Amino acid sequence: QGPLVESGGGLVQAGGSLRLLCSSSGRAFNIYTVAWFRQAPGKEERESIAAIDRNGDRTEYTDSVKGRFTITRDNAKNTVTLQINSLEPDDTGVYYCAMRLMWGSLAAGDYRFWGQGTQVTVSS
Repeated sequence: QGPLVESGGGLVQAGGSLRLLCSSSGRAFNIYTVAWFRQAPGKEERESIAAIDRNGDRTEYTDSVKGRFTITRDNAKNTVTLQINSLEPDDTGVYYCAMRLMWGSLAAGDYRFWGQGTQVTVSS
C-alpha cells in the first residue's frame, strides 16, 4: 500500500471551517477502512475523530465532533475528506489519517498505515 498524505490544514479563526484531505497512491485503497486522528499539543496520544469503511457506507464519529465533522471518501480518486465546521480552539492539533483492513475500531493501535499529519491551528 502506498503512503498516505494529509493536506488542507492551516490557521483558522474559531467558528471557521477547514477541509482536510487524505490521499493515497496505493492501488488497493478501496479495500481499507480509513480514519482520522488528532494529536493535541503536548499530548502523546492520538485521539480518534472519525472513520469510514471501504465503500463509504458506514461512518463513525467520536462524540466530541458529532455534528461538526463529516468524513467522506472518493475511491475513484483515492481520497478521504474530513470536513470540519464550527472550529473551536480545542480542535487545534496535528491531524493524521490512517488505514486498516477491518471495520470496527477507532483505536489508534489497530491502524497499520499512517500519514505524516497536517497541522490545524484554531485561534480564539
